[in-house]
Amino acid sequence: MSSDGIIEIPGMILLFVCLLRCTQYMIKSHIKHIQAFWLAAVLVFFTVIRRELNYLPDLLVPSDFSFLNHSYDWWEDSVLTVIYLVALGLLAYSRHYLWAVLKNVPVSLYLIVTALAIIQYMGENAIMFQPTFGEVVEELAETAIYAIALTYLWRFKLADYESCLVQKLNYELKHADN
Repeated sequence: MSSDGIIEIPGMILLFVCLLRCTQYMIKSHIKHIQAFWLAAVLVFFTVIRRELNYLPDLLVPSDFSFLNHSYDWWEDSVLTVIYLVALGLLAYSRHYLWAVLKNVPVSLYLIVTALAIIQYMGENAIMFQPTFGEVVEELAETAIYAIALTYLWRFKLADYESCLVQKLNYELKHADN
């Protein structure tokens, strides 16, 4: 946190609330495909939180840490890669629900998040921004993206999508029997 200071705190709070909201949806749902989707969302938010807490290893892990001849960084990257792959597998498993959710997101929201991601990248890499100002731009863009995610999650109606998925799966089962 020393690198970005206090400006990172609102983003972290938003990420934790997003993680909790996804956990709530995972617990509320009784359909395995939907639970898999929300578990994938929990895993994604977990990995984003871990990446945002980039100062933790410096505080908690000795610099000469080694386990089975590999450094902490190697282990962290390996574990996070496995988590990413599990999340990707869960999203593939819940592809019908994923598609139902994605197709109902307004195109303008995709455009806004894409623009913010580009601005975040530009700030992080000091493209068209002074390095110190770039860090502020990066954190503000990230916080805006997290705020959009939380707003979307908060307004999300789980019941609407559950019924949509149940109808789709029933339709596929009827046509598979014919």
